[in-house]
This record gives sequence, structure tokens and C-alpha cells, in this order.
Amino acid sequence: MTLTKENVSKLIEPLAKITNRTGDLLLAHYESGEFKTYSKADESPVTSADIAASELLTKELSLLTPDVPVLSEEAIQPWRERKRWQTYWLVDPLDGTQEFVAGSGDFAVSIALIHDGKPVLGMIGWPVADRLYFAAAGYGAFKRSQGHQERIHVRKLEDPRYDPITIALSRRQPESRVLSRLGEQRPIAIMHTGSCALKSALVAEGKADVFMRIGPTGEWDTGAAEILVQEAGGQLLDLHFQPLTYNQTADTGNPNFLVLGDPLVQWDQIFPAPVVDN
Repeated sequence: MTLTKENVSKLIEPLAKITNRTGDLLLAHYESGEFKTYSKADESPVTSADIAASELLTKELSLLTPDVPVLSEEAIQPWRERKRWQTYWLVDPLDGTQEFVAGSGDFAVSIALIHDGKPVLGMIGWPVADRLYFAAAGYGAFKRSQGHQERIHVRKLEDPRYDPITIALSRRQPESRVLSRLGEQRPIAIMHTGSCALKSALVAEGKADVFMRIGPTGEWDTGAAEILVQEAGGQLLDLHFQPLTYNQTADTGNPNFLVLGDPLVQWDQIFPAPVVDN
């Protein structure tokens, strides 16, 4: 597959159909309550809905682009195979499994197209809200909801030095885990929601200013979010303010990371890099 800005943008509409179809599948499981929950080796939850969504996405993406492999959180190929990939789909079929099980509705479908180690196309579907967030390199970031589409941007503060900032936090992560890392003190507000993808989308559309993730995640948690936030004018970086990488080693895990809004804010003073990243 030859990737150009035009070719990538042509994938948006078929990808939206695939994302919506997967969202409908998840909603059917969610609303009926007919799913089983298991524990992975790391004791994180996975459900029969995760697995069904992964199978559907792998099938549909393989039909859309037969020459592009698919890496799903629920089906990770061996490194000896993946290390040859220049272009591939990176999929989190159900981002926010704990929220899905708990019944909060804050779960998402997250799909990214990775090329040369960087996301060039991303889509996040929020089934309960009937909403899509998407972006492509050089194309912009957008939100589509109930037939209406708008371009989205990170929020620009009137005074980046002193204005209050809104921090997106997980309902299932102690606030102190993030707030204890604040360096420069300034007024803050807290916004709680579920999945990594949806918290990143809040930053991209300007409803939150920053999201810090402390704890285990995989590359599938950030691929779509990274391109969405970048095209909206923000950044997704590790806690040392370095870019994340994709499919560069056998390990598919992420470091702790920050999703940053207004680029004029001195984020390195608000969240100074830790001596030890844990």
C-alpha cells in the first residue's frame, strides 16, 4: 500500500463504517449484559466482547487493505513477524474494559494506521454517545456526532502562565497518583472519565487541558489518540517529554505518558520529569 496524504484520507469513510459496526457489536453485548469476563496473565480484565470486536476488526480491516497487517491487543503476533512491518493497523477493540464491565458507558473502539513507526491515521469510536473522533496526518482532527461534523482543536488559554487547567483523570486511578506530580502550582479542575482514548479525545476537543497516565498501557492505547491530539494542536509524550514509539521492539508496552493541550503552556514546569518513571 502506497501511503500519501490523499490515500490516507480516502480511508476515513470506510474506516468510520468499520468503527461504527464494531461499536454496534459492543453495544449489543453491553446492553444485553451477555458477555463473559476473564482475567489476563497480568490480571487485567478481558471480556468475550473484546474478543468478538477484535475478530470483527481484524476481518474488516484485512478486507479494506489486504496487504496491511493488523495488530490487535487481543491478538499479538510474534516479534519475528512484526519487526518486518513498515505499515500496519494498530487496534484496541475495546478501550476501557473496566468501564464496560462496570456499566459506565465510557469505553471506546480505537484504531490507528501506523507507518514508519508513527501514527498517520486514527479513529476513536464512542458507541454509547454515537460519536467518532478521527484525524489523519496533515488533514486535521474532527468530531462527528449524530450527523454533525466539526473540526476540533485543543483549548488555548487566555494566559498560558496562570490560567486554571483542567486535568482529565480516570475514575479508577487515585487522584493523588497524578496530582502529587504537580510542580508549578496553579488552580486546577478535575474531569473524570473512562478509557485512555476518551480522555485523550477530551484534550483534543478542548474540554480538558491535560491527561497524565500512570500505569500499564499498550501501544494500542495511544496510536489513534496521538494522531488525534497532534492534529488538534497538542502532543502526546512520555513523562520526560519524549515521543512514544511503535513496533520498535518486541515489547508492546508504553511508558507513562502525558497528553498535552495548549502548546504555549510550560508543561515541563507543571509536570516536571520524574527522577524515576514509575
